[in-house]
Amino acid sequence: MQQPGTVSAHPTGSLLSAYQPEVTSYDEMVDASGRLRPAWARFAQSWDGLGPARLSQRNQQAQRLFRENGVTYNVYGASRELERPWELDPLPLLFPVADWSRLSAGIEQRARLFNALMADVYGHQRAFQSGVLPAAILFQSPGFLLPCHGIQPTGNVFLHWYGAQLSRRTDGTWQVVSDRTQGPSGAGYAVENRIVVSRTWPQDFEDLNVIRLASFYMSLRESLKALSPRHGDNPRAVLLSPGSRSPRYFEDVYLARYLGYALVEGDDLTVRRDGVFLKTLGGLLPVDMILRRVRDTGCDPLDLRPDVKTGVAGLVQAARCGQVLLANALGASFLETPALHAFLPGLCRFLLNEDLMLPSSPIWWCGDPDDQKVVEERFSELLIRPAFRQRPDQGVESANHDDAPPLPLDHPERWLGGPHIVGQLSAVERQSLWKAVGARPEQFVAQELIQSSTAPVWDGDRLKPWHVTLRTFAVSSGRGYRVLPGGMARVAPRMDMLAESVTAGQRSKDVWVLADGPVERVSLLHSQTVTLELQRSTNDLPSRAGDHLFWLGRLMERTEAVVRHLRCIVVRLTSELQPSGPTEMAVLVAALSESTGLKLDKWLQRLAVKSPTVEAEVWSEIRRTTRSYLTDATRFGSLTQTLRSAQAAAAIVRDRISLDGWRIISQLTFRMDDNDVIDLGQALLPLNRLLAGISAFHGLCSDSMTRGPGWRFLDIGRRIERGLQILHFVNTILVDGRVEILPQLEAMLEIADSSMTYRYRYLTSLQLAPVLDLIIADETNPRSVAFQFATLADHVRQLSAGRSSHAINHEQQLVLEAQGRLRLIDVDALCEIGGDRKRQALKTFQKNVTNELMNLSDAIMHTYLTHTVAPQQLGGLPPELEEDER
Repeated sequence: MQQPGTVSAHPTGSLLSAYQPEVTSYDEMVDASGRLRPAWARFAQSWDGLGPARLSQRNQQAQRLFRENGVTYNVYGASRELERPWELDPLPLLFPVADWSRLSAGIEQRARLFNALMADVYGHQRAFQSGVLPAAILFQSPGFLLPCHGIQPTGNVFLHWYGAQLSRRTDGTWQVVSDRTQGPSGAGYAVENRIVVSRTWPQDFEDLNVIRLASFYMSLRESLKALSPRHGDNPRAVLLSPGSRSPRYFEDVYLARYLGYALVEGDDLTVRRDGVFLKTLGGLLPVDMILRRVRDTGCDPLDLRPDVKTGVAGLVQAARCGQVLLANALGASFLETPALHAFLPGLCRFLLNEDLMLPSSPIWWCGDPDDQKVVEERFSELLIRPAFRQRPDQGVESANHDDAPPLPLDHPERWLGGPHIVGQLSAVERQSLWKAVGARPEQFVAQELIQSSTAPVWDGDRLKPWHVTLRTFAVSSGRGYRVLPGGMARVAPRMDMLAESVTAGQRSKDVWVLADGPVERVSLLHSQTVTLELQRSTNDLPSRAGDHLFWLGRLMERTEAVVRHLRCIVVRLTSELQPSGPTEMAVLVAALSESTGLKLDKWLQRLAVKSPTVEAEVWSEIRRTTRSYLTDATRFGSLTQTLRSAQAAAAIVRDRISLDGWRIISQLTFRMDDNDVIDLGQALLPLNRLLAGISAFHGLCSDSMTRGPGWRFLDIGRRIERGLQILHFVNTILVDGRVEILPQLEAMLEIADSSMTYRYRYLTSLQLAPVLDLIIADETNPRSVAFQFATLADHVRQLSAGRSSHAINHEQQLVLEAQGRLRLIDVDALCEIGGDRKRQALKTFQKNVTNELMNLSDAIMHTYLTHTVAPQQLGGLPPELEEDER
């Protein structure tokens, strides 16, 4: 391999001429002499001719596509999770098809081996009875789930899909670093990487005959369909996710959408009569297949871990009865046991009668006396790690409480927290670690330090060799497994940064497998020989999704109201528009808070002194409060806090939002430079942009969403929140008679986005009664309270249309009562000021209508979204379950 300082095999000035891989690692692009490997020659010459500037443009294009698609992963900080953009290197990792075929054969055999081992472990257990697998490995592993013993899945397929993390040794051979058998992550990111990188290099992607990925995912879908307990053309399949707080939630959403599966969480499912059902607005619907992304122990709080709430009570029993297909089968976590790697060669010969083609990195289980001797001889050059994966409630996490004294160095529990590179420990630490191994040898394994290859990465303005590991996948197909023709590579400047989880400083790469000739174009959308039954009903919306869509509608509307309110204030603080006096501005700014009265009374009392000094202090407080509501994320009701809440609600139902809708929401931001905090006028441009983005989202939902329950609950939330906001502004801006009314009316019309309509009707004459009529009682004004109730009346009527009873329900009664109150309104009486200088009638009216809106919101939540009402109100149970439910 080319050493630093040697003459490059490439022309001086080219990007390749400065590329100098490490001499201690295998490089994927160049050989030992520095010459391009055959698979890379054509592609490397293509981008080498672009030059640094254009290659940087391609990199920026790839990053922009990722941002537009909202590709993220979640990491957890000390207090809350952080969402970070997915980092992608624009240069793919290339493999000739012949080399990939040899690697695929090893992956395929390994998947078959793990499937056979799982069938044996949860069946007759011949492997440990014959001594091929020590009993301690099986029964001490937290991954072995005794409640799952004896479960026989359809077709004897336990492992439906499998992931392997690989690295390449210095001699060019591959080794498996770790196996992923529960719900392998990375397959969704691999597809997104492919989409972005293929768009970055469209001509090269075609010319190099890159094998497509879609056929692999088609095999996954068809395999699950063929093994479904209830055979049919369209069995109901769901993807079970831990939820939006999961680090890989984006991938869960992406895979569900890509495969055409419903994305669900544990609370969306229930077990009845040993079957699994999806809780929807239309009732309980049977589920045939579950592609699970939840760890084994989190799948069933009844039989596995009662403290984990991500699963479905009774799921183990449903699987045992064969009523639902679980991919992968429960108990697959045993296959991820590190100590198991030491016995895979023997297990492969015992179970498959084959030699293991793709080995793990060299590993020794210290519970075996012979292995322990090897470890002792090579102790200083090895890595020591726990023999078994620890559950969160086990090991060091539970042993080392904050209030407990630290464990001594020679205590075995102290060393069970993670891998330890012996060569990096002090002499005292090495001695203590070896004592711990001697005290509990069965709890430790030793490995050789992981070797990895390097690959070119575009870093700044040049190519650099970064360390790379590869993750690829296999899915069951017939009697064997099909391997993904590609995968997801992870790169980092140092090998130690390529930990199990994605961390800062890492990037991902697409993996291209180059065929020898033209490749077939494949899509997951394909025609079927059987004619599908036409469907227009969308009552399969999970109640949880309806709940989150309801709150998304409320929070987006609340954000819009805050933006309009703050814009009204900022315009008046930075121009001569009315109201611009301190008293009027005090009313507007105090209205930002739910507890308006206390702050407003204090300001008005101080302004009554008529002191220039006091007035200046109040002006300063008004500006400071406005800035706080603009940028302070810790302040309840601030723009930043409200916007973040809306985006968090959208993330939970991301699978129910179109890609364009998600792009709009994810790009909604409000930022002010540090210097701009002093000048509030600089907030107007970002406020206008934010308002335009919110309006774009509302318009997209109005024009593009099917008029089913999802859209209906989104719009119900929006209508309820809009009514509440208008009523709040009426109470905080117009009820107080101590303040001049004309400036407040102008502000009220602006916040309610009704200024144009008012001017067309009444020209420039401002009066309270016409304003109240327009924003409260006018059913033709989309911003009025009456319009919101008219829209809500249609929604509650449509929601109740599927019920057997023809009587008016509680929600309809609430709407009709409110509409009657609004249609009989006497706006002149509401304008009268009482002895306390308050418009008491207006305040009472506002309070009553607000309560009616809140009661309607509670009634809708109670009836449709909480599952606390009678089952028949949810649309009924399937006939075969009605007796059990009774």
